[in-house]
Amino acid sequence: MRVVFLGTPEFAVPSLDALAKHHSVVAVYTQPDRPKGRGNQLAESPVKVAAKRIGIEVLQPERIRRTENLEQLKAHAAEIMVVVGYGQIIPQQIIDIPRQGILNVHASLLPKYRGAAPIQWAIANGETETGVTIMQIDAGLDTGDMLLKASVPIGSAETAPELSSRLAPLGADLLIEAIHQIEAESAKREKQRNEEATLAPILKKEDGLVEWRRTASEIYNRWRGFNPWPGAYTQFRGQQISITSARPAEPRQGSAGQMFADKRRLFVACGQNTAIELLELQLAGKKRMSAEAFLNGYQLMQNEMLGDKP
Repeated sequence: MRVVFLGTPEFAVPSLDALAKHHSVVAVYTQPDRPKGRGNQLAESPVKVAAKRIGIEVLQPERIRRTENLEQLKAHAAEIMVVVGYGQIIPQQIIDIPRQGILNVHASLLPKYRGAAPIQWAIANGETETGVTIMQIDAGLDTGDMLLKASVPIGSAETAPELSSRLAPLGADLLIEAIHQIEAESAKREKQRNEEATLAPILKKEDGLVEWRRTASEIYNRWRGFNPWPGAYTQFRGQQISITSARPAEPRQGSAGQMFADKRRLFVACGQNTAIELLELQLAGKKRMSAEAFLNGYQLMQNEMLGDKP
């Protein structure tokens, strides 16, 4: 098939690679280069890098819905379009362009976790299973008909980047199979049960603020899900401190947020008499440090607390 691909993140690269092996990808649309890092240098998206490696034309419009882009999309004469984490809403005028519509590789078991951050929220909410759904895009938020699904367990210590790296190739395989079924006219579309839907909204900086009244399990799950951004952060002696590595610990009596040092290890009391061990921390503007280095540099006062306000 002639395919137009729209995608941006690393998660989308296996799908693009698979499409290029099995079909004719006539153009790739991705987000414009954005400033990145301390030097604010313009950085190309992972999909752009992959498309250039393969040798496919790359287009980077600021707004895909503008008239000139609609006409350009029509000119590609694609039979089908594929969207994987593109980062812009696809309007109905574009959905109507390809004869076979637009497929989306969505990293959840729809209708659960519709939205921009399904991997992150599945982990943050303590799910033990997730997966990938190939769906037909419509004008709603991940509400289209489903073609294929595959599920995977979520590891008890797995972070969002680790889970994403497992789901990406699975999504690519399902995508190729879905297109094969469409070509063979054997695809079976299943309506989503909207009453079972949950949302996975785009992450905000404040999502990373640790609320020590939560249980240790809840805090740990959010740390795993919101890694690397917005991460998990709190306040220590009036300045922000990020938790860059942690793990659940044995229960401890204490007020939520209270710090304990035990044999050069650092623990924090959480809600419902649970506790978490902090393994690595980073004060704003400083390098990461182990819990032992932190305790060597900052002598804890009796009943010292980590705050939950910015």
